[in-house]
Amino acid sequence: MIGISGVSRTFTSRSGSTVALQGIDLHIAEGEFVAVVGRSGCGKSTLLRLIAGLLPASEGEITVGGERVTGARRDVAMLFQRPALLPWRSVLDNVLLPVEIFGGRRAEHRDRAYRLLETVGLAGFEKHRPHELSGGMQQRVSLCRSLIAGPRVLLMDEPFSALDALTRTELAAELQRVHTENSATVVFVTHSIDEAVLLADRVVVLSPRPGRIREIVDIGIPRPRTLGRTAHLGEVARCGAELHDLLRERDAPAQAGREGR
Repeated sequence: MIGISGVSRTFTSRSGSTVALQGIDLHIAEGEFVAVVGRSGCGKSTLLRLIAGLLPASEGEITVGGERVTGARRDVAMLFQRPALLPWRSVLDNVLLPVEIFGGRRAEHRDRAYRLLETVGLAGFEKHRPHELSGGMQQRVSLCRSLIAGPRVLLMDEPFSALDALTRTELAAELQRVHTENSATVVFVTHSIDEAVLLADRVVVLSPRPGRIREIVDIGIPRPRTLGRTAHLGEVARCGAELHDLLRERDAPAQAGREGR
């Protein structure tokens, strides 16, 4: 589904050049949920923007569904840290916004919008304005907006980072269910190892800048997952410890070019 081959990204300014990512090789299968973790400044968000077509790669190639990414695509949606809802529009109208932008018919997507809002626990809030919702509820609306056009790929850049711990856990559970029901391929950037273990099929660990793939960790925990489920605690602890160790190895050589399945 997503192919990343020899991808590097360099930012150039008057003060010089900064290599954000170097030699990234990764394949993400259709329907897979991949989390990306690493220290601040290692290029996690840059990688998402490259996949989304919001930035061009300095070297290498990225493909989605076998087609080279040369710009923003309708079948790729991105969810950011902040909901960025339009305050003058209702919840329903915010969810339907991408349909309008791409010239679709609202009536044909209205039922899907209602179903998505019901899935994330927001049935009955369709006419509310964003200021009437909590931060967690606003982010649920943003998730529905990302899914309304049925994207093949959903890119998520620390979407729960501004929320309290309990709300983050609740939304992570909602995301698992939404991912299962919509079958989108998900790339999820997070600073939370617990979140990565809870959600992902695989976790990609990036080295400090320039970001390279240090390791790819398989998460062999059956779904649905909860961090409080006793049967999962041993595997959660093992995966979490492995990821912590990898992130602490500041000077360990990154495995540039390591290929995922």
